[in-house]
Order: sequence, then structure tokens, then C-alpha cells
Amino acid sequence: MIKNKIVTLAQLRDKVGSLKRSDKKIGFTNGCFDILHPGHIIYLEKAKDICDILIVGINSDSSIKKIKGKNRPIMKEGARLLIVAALESVDYVIKFSQKTPLNLIKSIEPDLLIKGGDWKEEDIVGSDYIKSIGGKVKIIPYVKGYSTTSLIKSILRRGRH
Repeated sequence: MIKNKIVTLAQLRDKVGSLKRSDKKIGFTNGCFDILHPGHIIYLEKAKDICDILIVGINSDSSIKKIKGKNRPIMKEGARLLIVAALESVDYVIKFSQKTPLNLIKSIEPDLLIKGGDWKEEDIVGSDYIKSIGGKVKIIPYVKGYSTTSLIKSILRRGRH
């Protein structure tokens, strides 16, 4: 059930502990996922291909405003959590309110920290920490032609005509 995939930090810690004892490889990624598009879907499927359990951290509405500005997010956090949780490639979804997921990463200690190809490893929040505990950072190739910002701009341009 989709709702069971949306978890609190306490629930996630329990699940991750149990999964690690079962030798499951835990992957973590994060993002705003403001308007879900094919680039997101492809990225999350490729992320799932390299781990047993894929956890997605989703920025809260307040943290998105700090990162993207006052006009974002387009969709409220509850909708974004539900939509991402509905994806077959995603095992668990958790909301975080900080500007970065560093505290969340330190709390769950995934085996893999996964980001898209538009990131450089040295710029990925938590990469140094993950490597210091024996984990790995994996970068999934960027899916060109898809961006939430470009979608929003396209919608706004069409609305003016």
C-alpha cells in the first residue's frame, strides 16, 4: 500500500536496521520532485537498479521555498510524497525540513548515496560522510530534455498567449 511507503524517521530507522541485518543494499536519493516528469521516473528506476531498497528524501514545502524561491513548490508536500511513493521503483519516502538531507543521511546511513548526472560528487551533500562510513556515491546519467523549471517556464509562456 502506498501509504505504508511514506515513513517517519523513527519508522525508517527501524526498517533500515532490519534490512541491513538481512544484507540488503540501501540506496538513498533526495530532491524536490515538484512536478514529476519522465526524467524523474527514469532516474529513480536507474537508482533502484543499483540497490535493493531505494529511499527517497523529499524536501518539505518550507525547505523548497528556501532553495527555489517564494513561488515554489507548485505541488504541496503531501501530494509530492504520495506521487513518489506510488512509483514501483521507490520503496520508502520520507520528508525532510532542513535545506539539505545531511541529518537524514547521517541518521539512516545508506550504503549508496545516489544523485543525478547534473551533480558533481564533491557537491553532493553527504558524500564525504557516506564514504567515511564505507558507503559509495553513485551518479546516475542525467536525462536530458526534462526539468521542472523548464516545464514551469513553458506553462507560463503558453498561458500568456
